[in-house]
Amino acid sequence: MKLRRHLLSLLAAATAFGAFSAPAAAADYKAEYRLSIVLAPPTPWGQAAKIWSDLVKERTQGRINIKLYPGVSLIQGDQTREFSALRQGVIDMAVGSTINWSPQVKELNLFSLPFLMPDYAAIDALTQGSVGKKIFQTLDKSGVVPLAWGENGYREVTNSKRAIKSPADLKGMKIRVVGSPIYSDMFSAMGANPTQMSWADAQPALSSGAVDGQENPLFLFNVLKMQNVGQKFVTSWGYVADPLIFVVNKDIWASWTPADQAIVRQAAIDAGKQEIAIARKGLTEADKPAFKDIAAMGVTVTHLTPAEREAFVQVTRPVYDKWKNTVGVALVKEAEDAIAARKK
Repeated sequence: MKLRRHLLSLLAAATAFGAFSAPAAAADYKAEYRLSIVLAPPTPWGQAAKIWSDLVKERTQGRINIKLYPGVSLIQGDQTREFSALRQGVIDMAVGSTINWSPQVKELNLFSLPFLMPDYAAIDALTQGSVGKKIFQTLDKSGVVPLAWGENGYREVTNSKRAIKSPADLKGMKIRVVGSPIYSDMFSAMGANPTQMSWADAQPALSSGAVDGQENPLFLFNVLKMQNVGQKFVTSWGYVADPLIFVVNKDIWASWTPADQAIVRQAAIDAGKQEIAIARKGLTEADKPAFKDIAAMGVTVTHLTPAEREAFVQVTRPVYDKWKNTVGVALVKEAEDAIAARKK
């Protein structure tokens, strides 16, 4: 009788343990997690979010379901508020731009220092090395959980007026820039008239001629057919690049089991690798077919010579030096050293 009672008590304990382990944890999960992005698929940025969400759903067997909210619609399209909303829990997850988050995390301005990164190997030297790890540590202290890097790409300048080969060509030109102050500083230094506005406002402004030009990764030119809103000139100058970061709100992260945390992290890493390949397609090949496609639309494409590029480097150097102090002199030095030592 005592043995029977003992076995029954063990069975009850085992049943209770099973009831309160994985199924109980999963029962605490939200039915849907809100993932904020600026650009929807088919852009590389949007694909980053979709690939991540699909991998997570598959690998967690549906325990974690993610819904994409493009156009940063959870915060009424104000992309510079995204990081704050993420920390506050208005947003659960995001694939975010270093530019958009730089007003809240000053170290992210590193990637916007003019002409710091001369090629894709330089970007990789930063994101995949000690600099990237330090930035992730900073983000973690800022209230989010960073998981992986993606890429929005080099930002090329387009306009409706003329080919841009020198700073003088930008003089007086109204250029739409993002809401990070370093961009206003850069274009002012080059003689342009920078106008800060969200991307939602930029498209009608280009159509009406309220602004003459803009700067963005090249894929956006194709997706939005910018030649139809007067953008007849493209200059490839590679002045800054914008890595993307896969992140989760800390409270949401803590609500998941360690096993699911590991799945979400690896899914972000895998999605990031896939997305970077997508973002660079047509731009890293020797003949750069992405530029040929744009030229075929009747657009004038200008590639700066080393001497022409150096003129832009020199005119923006005071901006670089000013913002180096904001980013952190030690971090910028570490970045410069990593780029100098990169494998080309």
